[in-house]
Amino acid sequence: MRGEYKVPGGKLVAVDVETADGVITQAFVSGDFFLEPDEALEDINDALAGMASTSSVTDLAAAINARLADDVRMIGFTPEAVGIAVRRALGHATDWSDHTFDVIGPVTMDPRMHVALDEVLAGELARGEVNPSLRIWDWDQPLVVIGSFQSYKNEIDDEGRASHGINVVRRITGGGAMFMEPGNCITYSLVVPLSLVEGLSFERSYEFLDQWVMGALAKVGINARYVPLNDIASDKGKIAGAAQRRVTGGVVVHHVTMAYDIDADKMLEVLRIGREKLSDKGTKSANKRVDPLRSQTQLPRDEIIATFLEHFRSMYETQERAYSPEELARAEELVETKFSSEAWTKRIP
Repeated sequence: MRGEYKVPGGKLVAVDVETADGVITQAFVSGDFFLEPDEALEDINDALAGMASTSSVTDLAAAINARLADDVRMIGFTPEAVGIAVRRALGHATDWSDHTFDVIGPVTMDPRMHVALDEVLAGELARGEVNPSLRIWDWDQPLVVIGSFQSYKNEIDDEGRASHGINVVRRITGGGAMFMEPGNCITYSLVVPLSLVEGLSFERSYEFLDQWVMGALAKVGINARYVPLNDIASDKGKIAGAAQRRVTGGVVVHHVTMAYDIDADKMLEVLRIGREKLSDKGTKSANKRVDPLRSQTQLPRDEIIATFLEHFRSMYETQERAYSPEELARAEELVETKFSSEAWTKRIP
């Protein structure tokens, strides 16, 4: 059995594995990495032999570390990367190529519906009813979407919110507030099996799930990089923030919001935390806008979204689909019973 893992920003690791009676009997590690001294490769292979086929990435990495001498240098890969490749070979972890992804293009609707659809699609994937998916949000009214663990009163200026007629909803993922008006940002959700990020820490899984969008940004002329934990930035500053949740049933909900053309003055009147975050950026002038995607690409928002989707399709096996009537009905029910309720929105006052 063979498994491969490409280290984000690093090298490819491949492992050919043989097992018998629940034990790894032989393992052969290869790849385009660098390793000094050369003989250490045999030590890595020997460390894997005899390990249980159910061993975790942590266990496999610990066995490799215990076998290697202190002067060994692993360049472009790590013991954990080898462990992930082994887990993939043994069928415990999956790669992008193991899945067909549903691609759902932008559908304009109440933004609370998109928050609810994250939960609906995650439940369907956990039950094996749908494929993993990439979907683009689009919305018909302004909304502030706060993270699952944020304090409402610390994030929201209720007087400013009311004066601009902007509602607030709490999403199921962590992270910070999203100030959303029609056309002001680009948001996408990935709903994928936990097996896709098997062996990755929360920190590393963020970058791993957004690797594809780095290539998409390059296609629109932006040289982007990941800034731990969950930011995407260019040479001109932050472009986007990601949020994630691992849902019961073995599913990861991961989404990213990128600023296209945001009215910073309005945002600062609605979001308390926004004032603090922008206080060191000199954002004091009237009619100030936060517009990294618009100013850095000079492209219409729709064209950027189309490029993102085209790039994702070029990298992975995909199929187009629309939301089913049942999904929309379930999302509407959740909007009514959960995401519009004071109990959920202000569960952390």
